[in-house]
Amino acid sequence: MDLHTRKLRAFVVLAEELNFGRAAARLFLAQQALSRLIREVEDEVGAALFTRTTRKVELTSAGRAFRDGAVAALAALDHAEAEALRRARAVSGTLHLGYTVGAALELTEPILSEFRSRYPDVELASREYSLADPDAGLISGSADVSIIRLPVSTPGLRTVSLFTEPLVALVSKGHRLAGRESVRAGELLDDSVTLSELEDPARREFWTLAAFRAPESPAVVVPVGSVTEEAHIVASGRAVAITAAAATRFMPFPGIEHVPISDAPRSVVALAWTGRATSLVTRFVEVALAVRDRETNLVNGIEHPLA
Repeated sequence: MDLHTRKLRAFVVLAEELNFGRAAARLFLAQQALSRLIREVEDEVGAALFTRTTRKVELTSAGRAFRDGAVAALAALDHAEAEALRRARAVSGTLHLGYTVGAALELTEPILSEFRSRYPDVELASREYSLADPDAGLISGSADVSIIRLPVSTPGLRTVSLFTEPLVALVSKGHRLAGRESVRAGELLDDSVTLSELEDPARREFWTLAAFRAPESPAVVVPVGSVTEEAHIVASGRAVAITAAAATRFMPFPGIEHVPISDAPRSVVALAWTGRATSLVTRFVEVALAVRDRETNLVNGIEHPLA
């Protein structure tokens, strides 16, 4: 037996309607055409599937058995077709995500979870990069898209702002500005400033408040190799650290106070990539921005970049 699905569907519809007129209308066929299809089905099965009178149409015992099998067969075929189409359209592959310390703060996990939920066939490989790699793997090619803090001097980056947050000064408990509700940038210019030894030039200017200094009076920098080392240096009173407000939540440390800088520019956390964005990068950016718009009001200090 080699029944076409068109004939099976015609049979199932008639088995549901038990009326040639209504079944033909559902199938967009003439009644004679439907009658011919049903005869062909019965010929191929080798049994009468319906009893027909001028008043009604009924399934025979053989027809009821065949109906159950036909419905199951068509359902299985429809499922297989839908699954094949879903897989053909599915987004797959590997997306390499780089990020610098802190990544997207409290939004990091919601962004990653949402992306994995939307694109379960994509492998999301994430890696944290040191402060010595401010583009978080983009130029080396080990990352497809990165979460970084601007500004950076790396050429050729394409970026979209994710959110901004204010700057704070980390000072020792014994510092002259400790206990203040806020300070102005100019009040910090006489202090040495901690900074990564291999800091990017644009970042060096930003995190030493160079915009507030005279060209002939650059900051005195105390180099640090890690966040922990920076905290010890600040606590000892050897220098202050200029950092983002997230430090108040993620960097509590004995002997240190966090003082907001009232007139400093805000720190920008951005998504970055090089060249033309791949489809996976585009999808990741779309997810990250959607999560940002949904949840940034839950995180103190974070603002939409256009706010």
